[in-house]
Amino acid sequence: MASGRRALHYVFKIADRDATVKFYRDILGMKVLRHEEFNEGCKAACNGPYDGLWSKSMVGYGEEDSHFVAELTYNYGIKSYKKGNDFKCISIHSRNAFSKLQQSGMKYSKESDDSLKVDGPGGYTFILYDKNSSTRDPVQSVCLSVTDLERSKSYWADLLGMTIFAQNENFLTLGYAPEQAKLVLERISEPMDHAEAYGRIAFSCPRAQLPDIEKAVSDKGWKILTPLVSLDTPGKATVEVVILADPDGHEICFVGDEAFRELPKVDPKADQLMDEAIAGDKSVAWFAEKELKKAKKLEQEN
Repeated sequence: MASGRRALHYVFKIADRDATVKFYRDILGMKVLRHEEFNEGCKAACNGPYDGLWSKSMVGYGEEDSHFVAELTYNYGIKSYKKGNDFKCISIHSRNAFSKLQQSGMKYSKESDDSLKVDGPGGYTFILYDKNSSTRDPVQSVCLSVTDLERSKSYWADLLGMTIFAQNENFLTLGYAPEQAKLVLERISEPMDHAEAYGRIAFSCPRAQLPDIEKAVSDKGWKILTPLVSLDTPGKATVEVVILADPDGHEICFVGDEAFRELPKVDPKADQLMDEAIAGDKSVAWFAEKELKKAKKLEQEN
């Protein structure tokens, strides 16, 4: 059932787009792969529970076909997100990023003899290693908190078909292929708190598997956040997705791979589009007009 699946990206909500992009570009050494602007919320809540202007920016070390990337969702007008304890860190093997962090003036801590721990904008943690990846992709893993490791093992391995690569009493490392970025689950003793900054991890699969995934999860009594739905990207591909929630409430997106592969072509103008969006932020006027229309509608109804 799990054949043809691959890890795609992790979705971060960001409140300071300028500082965040500088961190990804200048410290981590990633590139903006594509940037898209939207006038209304996503049908699958890709940008969270917000219905207004927002943008999606994919950043990473290379093409999404072969690299695990970050999806940065920026909701205009939202100044901050309260962070919970659900997201632990992303681990990266890059001597270049390790060196750039040391030279940046940013505050960081020593995690081990060859690794540094740093909180990027928004408080999201990254572990940078003084070594280069043995695969094409420097991104090694995404680490999320769980409250019951055995329950999570049953969900991710038995139900979603992930391979277990390593485990002990506190950690579980899973993935769909040895060369892909891994999912690391870390046991915590306190209650799970997703707060406002909760993210989402995404995987692709052959389109024909989407109904099977939805049914298998539903049959086990676990939550389906968004049943199979089509999502349009203006001027680009229409993809189908199913959004799940694991036993601890972590959001999981499965997207049909055939259509998705048409979507993530690297846009040579992505950096320019990002910079123009940051420099020409017109959200204040947009929200003011939206509130005015809302007020006029209420006035007419009364």
